[in-house]
Amino acid sequence: MNKIAFLLSFIVLLISCNTNNNESNIKKISVNELKLTIHNSDIQLIDVRTKKEYDNGHIANAKLIDYFSDDFKNQLLKLNKDIPVYVYCKSGNRSGKASKMLNELGFNQIFDLEGGYSKWSKETE
Repeated sequence: MNKIAFLLSFIVLLISCNTNNNESNIKKISVNELKLTIHNSDIQLIDVRTKKEYDNGHIANAKLIDYFSDDFKNQLLKLNKDIPVYVYCKSGNRSGKASKMLNELGFNQIFDLEGGYSKWSKETE
């Protein structure tokens, strides 16, 4: 009987750990998908590049939250967890990491722009 109780406890522990690391709230989206959504006022568009990168060009209405800043996580926590968050960087690396962090912080809908601003600028010129 103790073996069964231990096994059940172990299974519950595994399930709860996997739930916390579930990345099903993160969706990679194309430039075209973002174009269709960008005019929706009920989104949060976040640029996680540096200020210099942002100043050299960014998607309209994007809020800059520098991935490398000391208060990056605190800035993310200021966002509304119930409103979709769209994240991009230069190529997709930082935004992928930021998306995982947003997921861990309990955000419900996270969209990561494939190819980042580099792809956006090529496809929207």
